[in-house]
Amino acid sequence: MYVDTHAHLFYPNFNGELDDIISRAKNAGVKQIIVPGTDIATSAEAVKLSEKYEEVYAAVGIHPHETKEWEDSLLDDLRELANHEKVIAIGEIGLDYYYDFSPRDIQIKAFQKQIDLALELKKPIIVHNRESNDDVMDFAKMYKNTDLKIQFHCFAGSVKDARELIELNHFISFPGNVTFKKADNIRNVLSRIDLENLLLETDSPFMTPVPHRGKRNEPAYIPLIVETIADVHGVTTEDVARATTYNVYKLFGIGKKPELSFTYKIGNSLYINVTNRCNADCVFCDRKGEAIISGYNLKMSKSEEPGAETYISEIGDPKKYKEIVFCGYGEPTIRWDVVKTVAKYVKDNGGKTRMNTDGHGNFINKKDITPELSGLIDTVSISLNSTDPGQYAKLMRVDPKLHAEMIDFAKKANNYSHVVMSIVGLNEVDTEKAKQFVTQEMGVDFRLREFF
Repeated sequence: MYVDTHAHLFYPNFNGELDDIISRAKNAGVKQIIVPGTDIATSAEAVKLSEKYEEVYAAVGIHPHETKEWEDSLLDDLRELANHEKVIAIGEIGLDYYYDFSPRDIQIKAFQKQIDLALELKKPIIVHNRESNDDVMDFAKMYKNTDLKIQFHCFAGSVKDARELIELNHFISFPGNVTFKKADNIRNVLSRIDLENLLLETDSPFMTPVPHRGKRNEPAYIPLIVETIADVHGVTTEDVARATTYNVYKLFGIGKKPELSFTYKIGNSLYINVTNRCNADCVFCDRKGEAIISGYNLKMSKSEEPGAETYISEIGDPKKYKEIVFCGYGEPTIRWDVVKTVAKYVKDNGGKTRMNTDGHGNFINKKDITPELSGLIDTVSISLNSTDPGQYAKLMRVDPKLHAEMIDFAKKANNYSHVVMSIVGLNEVDTEKAKQFVTQEMGVDFRLREFF
């Protein structure tokens, strides 16, 4: 099931057809639609639509095009509208230097005033940005140490911008332009943004996806956008739906939190939620937070950790999957005996295995466990994260000496298993230096994992 987080259903070209449009959306798997206003009148109309249709939620705000006659008294009107139980955000607000329908200084003032209103009301904002990227990014940084949560709708920034926004815990969405034939640059940015940070939107009635481009857009076309996202990320449409639906819950409070999963499928791989325990405390890891990935709840206390028989039962025939991956929000070698038991079952029954690890398994188990990888773990994916021990220690919040421990583990593991070393795509980490170190000095494969 999908959520269209941006559809302007109050536009005149929807008049008289909304019942059918909502019905088509539901038949296409769209279970909720967020309608953002663009001025006081359309914000009020969005609220009315949310009252009429159970599937519809509203956002209220004044679009930069409409700020030319801005007065601070408009905040009172927005505040009153925002008190409605189905108003879940302040938006669509932001900056637009492409058309410049409103003076830029007034746009900036209105944007900041509405951000402050959102903070007062404890609601997220939905941001419009066209040819105003530098100023929008400055606003995001300005509010870095606040509780502000943002959806950057119809994202047009760079990979670097996306990383900065994601590090600030914001969300990004792309409408139908990701399906356009000449949108390779947009798809490239999309490919570098993890599903954990994406939302779905149509921007109806605009940005109609292929093959309907040139016609009026509507929420029922969300599956076309989802197919492109899934293709770019090499996952299933179900993966996109599950992850983005949870992201809607996380940002807007619509829906509910999923129940605990011991195993979870992403693409055609089955992942094993081994443990939430870890000897590291990485700055980019949500282990101590919600511990949800791709819409699966992996939050698990030590007392909830199941035995090998539970995992084996849920795996069934391992040949159904591309591989069985020992992962979760923790360090799997903490439960090395369980990993070995399950891996043996998988290998005995014709399956393939991978283990994602911080490379501290020998340190944790107080012995060299790498010989035990032989015949059990086909691929070991090790978190390098940085070639610099000091930066490594800062990112993973561990003793710097564990950098050498991890390197030693990787060298030894390479005798028994296919080794991949990875880093998280943070702007402060030198990706090219890490890639050169891994491929030339270590002689193993390299992987870039995007931050989420």
